[in-house]
Amino acid sequence: YQIFMTQKYGGISRYFYELTEEFDYMEDIKTVTPILFSNNHYISDKRLIKHLKFFPNKEFRGKQRLMSPFNMLASVSYLKKQNFDIFHPTYYDPYFLKYIGSKPFVLTVYDMIHEKFSELFPEHDVTTQNKKLLVKKASKVIAISQSTKNDLIELFDIEPSKVEVVYLGNSMHLENDVKLSIDIPKKYILFVGSRSGYKNFNRFIKSIAQLLNTNIDLYVICVGGGCFNEDEITLFDNINIKDKVFQYDLDDKSLAQFYKKALMFVFPSLYEGFGIPILEAFACACPLVCSETSSLPEIAGNGAYYFDPYKEESISNAIQKVLEDGDLRRELVKNGNKRLKLFSWQQTAIDTKKVYESIMK
Repeated sequence: YQIFMTQKYGGISRYFYELTEEFDYMEDIKTVTPILFSNNHYISDKRLIKHLKFFPNKEFRGKQRLMSPFNMLASVSYLKKQNFDIFHPTYYDPYFLKYIGSKPFVLTVYDMIHEKFSELFPEHDVTTQNKKLLVKKASKVIAISQSTKNDLIELFDIEPSKVEVVYLGNSMHLENDVKLSIDIPKKYILFVGSRSGYKNFNRFIKSIAQLLNTNIDLYVICVGGGCFNEDEITLFDNINIKDKVFQYDLDDKSLAQFYKKALMFVFPSLYEGFGIPILEAFACACPLVCSETSSLPEIAGNGAYYFDPYKEESISNAIQKVLEDGDLRRELVKNGNKRLKLFSWQQTAIDTKKVYESIMK
């Protein structure tokens, strides 16, 4: 239940949603997700209800933290029955250890952000402590990229043979009949997701301020991440681009159109465990310009034009190059489409099932 209580939208809950969907089409595997209450977008979809031990309350809103203990009780009740082969927790709360008995469990590690960027988290945050405990006790650990596996081995001193790399898939699809209620500029650079901390938004936006001021009809559109805060608005004002940057919250169908119509998608993150927006851009024929760091080159390959995310000049030069070179944009789209074929949720499920089977022998 864990991740479905903390995310209404998000990569991890989407991962488990897609995984259980794919398992439903496979032989010799059945999943149960004990949840009483959740307003998670993905499990509110009727397709997932068949996987739930308890139906989610679709009218439930806002009081998820108060209801978390009830979801824990539902999970504990199922664990105590011992009517399963393998447990796969969705996050790092170790509550289940005292109830799991001798049953094996598989842990997915999504990234090592808490360890590499500890200054971004409160001192009392116990994520690293819990993660390290579960990594030690798990029968197998899944890392969602080779980069994440390498970081996990380095930071937690874990035996490499215990960690299997299983890539994620893409859920973004273009639909031709989507009508947008938003008047999109003809020329814009797209930024998607959270803008705080390691996402490197401020450095990105400062790096292209001159470009935005020089190109009168060029804009930046941010999707997700919430409305701009006071610090961001002050920054925009100071570098004279307050009327050149917009923010919207969109569903997947609308977001796909924003990818499709963008001159490029810029992913300036300092660190990613995988980087699902890379696959989203590929799926929507959007040229990708991104950081040459962590897992991003591993996933994007030759489907991206890269920059050093710590240097404003490198970011600016890369964006300007792609902006001015139509042939390069078309090449990036072509290469991205080829890269996309290497990743699918079906393959994620197949590889995850192999991990399960390896500990049942």
